Amino acid sequence: MLNLKPYWIKSPRWIKWIFPSYIWHISTPTKTLFLTFDDGPDPNATPFVLDQLKKHNAKATFFCIGDCAIKHPKLLQRIKNEGHQIGNHTQHHLNGWDTDFQTYCSDIIEAEQSLYDNTFKDPKLFRPPYGKSTKKQRRFLTKKGYKSIMWSTLSADFDHSLSNEKVLNNVIKNTKAGGSIIIFHDSLKMKSKVEYCLPKVLEYYKKEGYIFSRIDASML
Repeated sequence: MLNLKPYWIKSPRWIKWIFPSYIWHISTPTKTLFLTFDDGPDPNATPFVLDQLKKHNAKATFFCIGDCAIKHPKLLQRIKNEGHQIGNHTQHHLNGWDTDFQTYCSDIIEAEQSLYDNTFKDPKLFRPPYGKSTKKQRRFLTKKGYKSIMWSTLSADFDHSLSNEKVLNNVIKNTKAGGSIIIFHDSLKMKSKVEYCLPKVLEYYKKEGYIFSRIDASML
């Protein structure tokens, strides 16, 4: 979850130039979108998300907090069983700008052990909590074989000053092209906004001829 204001709903082109090692968009020849969910698994929010994805035959990528995965292993397993992708969101949702290098890297490795078993195969996906990491941390992630996934469209479901309708419009008005990566959160604090927005997003883009896919190695 971001704690930075102001923030950009649609990632500007210049920020992609500054951080070229990040993945902000995935080129695809089809009308494909990539829903992503941060901060779970959460028993209050994740089951609803999974039910909606299943209803619309959609796949997604879940950037999970390792500590949450340990607390809710059955929910993590359900995400995997239903064909969605798992990404690393650190063990304790650390802000890379406020955390020393060794602590941050150790937290990533701890999350890896919490999220993946010996059947796990690439890609190793990572999303920095709050969207913040240092150059040294990013080099470490690259050496560990991770791809850092950012976003094209930020729903801003974390912003409690926004109405449900505004969060929905953030997505609909700013997601215009195939390959866009969209962020929601499957956590208790964002539950009401996700419950309002997610079904409408799935229905809207399905009518527009889009499909929702998980992020796989062949795309990166």
